Formats: sequence, C-alpha cells, structure tokens
Amino acid sequence: MFQLGKTIVSEDIIEKDFLCNLSACKGACCIDGDAGAPLDDEEVAILDEIYPKVKPFMRNEGIEVVESEGTSIKTEDGDLETPLINGADCAYVIFDEKKVALCAIEEAYNQGEITWKKPVSCHLYPVRVQHYTEFSAVNYHKWQICDDACSLGKELQVPIYKFVKEALIRKFGEDWYLELEKVAQTFQQS
Repeated sequence: MFQLGKTIVSEDIIEKDFLCNLSACKGACCIDGDAGAPLDDEEVAILDEIYPKVKPFMRNEGIEVVESEGTSIKTEDGDLETPLINGADCAYVIFDEKKVALCAIEEAYNQGEITWKKPVSCHLYPVRVQHYTEFSAVNYHKWQICDDACSLGKELQVPIYKFVKEALIRKFGEDWYLELEKVAQTFQQS
C-alpha cells in the first residue's frame, strides 16, 4: 500500500495486469453477483436526469425495474447502487448480437445522446474505491469471472492502472494519475 494525497492505493493496481476480454467473459460483471453497480450521491441525480435519453436503449425488463424501483436504489446498509432485474442483471444491461452484455448508459453516450459515460464504479472496474472519513482506499477487486482479463492483460503487459487510466483520471484527476505513474515507475525500477 502507498499513499497518494488522500488515497491509500493497493500495490496490486500497478503490479497486476488486466485487460477486459469481452469475447471470453461476455460482460459477466454486469449480470453476475448480488448487487448493482455502486453509485456516488451525485450520480443518482445524473441518472435521474439522463434516464429519458437512456431509456430508448434499454431492454423492457430494465425499464420495468427502473420505473418501479427508480434509477437507483438504496440498500439496507444505506449504499447507493443501480437496481437489478430479478436480483441478477443490472437494470441498464443490454446485449449485442453475440449475447455480450453491454451498458445502455454507455450506448447512449456512444451515440451522442448524453455526455456522461456510465457510473464511475463501472468505468473503474476492476478497481474499487472505498471512502472513509479521512481517506479513500483504492483496491483491486479480483473476481474469478475476470480470469481471462487477467490472462490477456498479462499477455499484452497492460497493468491495471493503465487499463483504467481514463476512469482513474475521471475519479481522482490528472495530477493524481501522474503521481501514480511516478510511483509505478519507481516500483518497476526496484
């Protein structure tokens, strides 16, 4: 672990490799598990605002869930997340012709309908950020369904921090990311 500003960062972020391999996993991270994508408070308002423009890209099942539960939900623990379809798929999941899970929010973004790409937790994956009073913990979340992404990342030598560069800059800023790169260079030299 090392500190960058008000973050404590796991060394795994710079030491482990990762590159999404959608052809292998089919987007399982959006349809497996028992919770929706974690959301920040400000993302809840964004989802409410953009929903009318995202809705045309969604599946009927997702629309039904959002219109019954809302664009986001609060868990029993008080956490905010995207709602799920029957306790499995994220409400915003869509599928391409090869049955690969994609994001309706990101599709609306790609089509120029909205300017917000998707929840930052999704954009950051496999990095997870846990906020505490004095700092935020930045960790690698290892999940078996991403084994192919780990293998591909290792084969192509793409460290996690480079794979999620855009998302890390979005979350913490460019200066933070430049400091992370300096730390990574120091690690590589030792």
